[in-house]
Amino acid sequence: MKKIITALSSLVLSLLFVHTIAFSIHAQTSKVLVFSKTAAFRHNSIETGIEAIRKLGEQHNFSIKATEDASVFTTDKLEDYAAIIFLNTTGDVLNDEEQMKMEEYIQSDGGYVGIHAAADTEYEWSWYGKLVGAYFNGHPGNPNVREATLNVLNHEHLSTEGLPANWQRKDEWYNYKDINEQNEVLIKIDESTYEGGTNGDNHPMAWYKEYDGGRAFYTGGGHTKETYAEPLFLQHLLGGIQYAMGISSSKAGK
Repeated sequence: MKKIITALSSLVLSLLFVHTIAFSIHAQTSKVLVFSKTAAFRHNSIETGIEAIRKLGEQHNFSIKATEDASVFTTDKLEDYAAIIFLNTTGDVLNDEEQMKMEEYIQSDGGYVGIHAAADTEYEWSWYGKLVGAYFNGHPGNPNVREATLNVLNHEHLSTEGLPANWQRKDEWYNYKDINEQNEVLIKIDESTYEGGTNGDNHPMAWYKEYDGGRAFYTGGGHTKETYAEPLFLQHLLGGIQYAMGISSSKAGK
């Protein structure tokens, strides 16, 4: 009888060991969906952004699937992804059924990352407006890309670790409307350092929050191709992706 118990115990321990290895491998490598469908203005930096995110994944243990095909928004397909990135999407990009599946995904502990024109997307879908955190409300013109100073308010978040307190960089700086009060603002832009800002002293440029059962991160950067070659911006974006994936420490994704 003792031999039987010992054999069974060994079998259980072996199965647990195998399960632990499988779980560890899954935890270390995750998939991220990069969605870049446009129904209005199209940024010529989209392809550059996709390649930059792909390289981040190669360096930090996640793979990406890049698509503009909204039919991927089904329960079975979305459950494969640790996070969904809306990369410079614009306009009405999902139909009613696809919107419902996106909501269900977030409600099931899903993660969302919005980059730049993700805020210029789905104006009639109020749930999405709260997810992304604000809607586009214009930007400076002639030129639209300007140098400005960003004030980093929180250095404890994955997306802001190591960033300078006053971060000077060039981009197209959106103004925002319908700003969600639930946003945890990480970075503000100093409107005194450029012309064309309309949000005043509290002009958010990056934020995060827990939302409807999941996680959401948004950054206003990402208009230009050059942005995706900036080490500090890539560090910022990586941290936002890792947060959306549910990673709690920057060391976990290295």
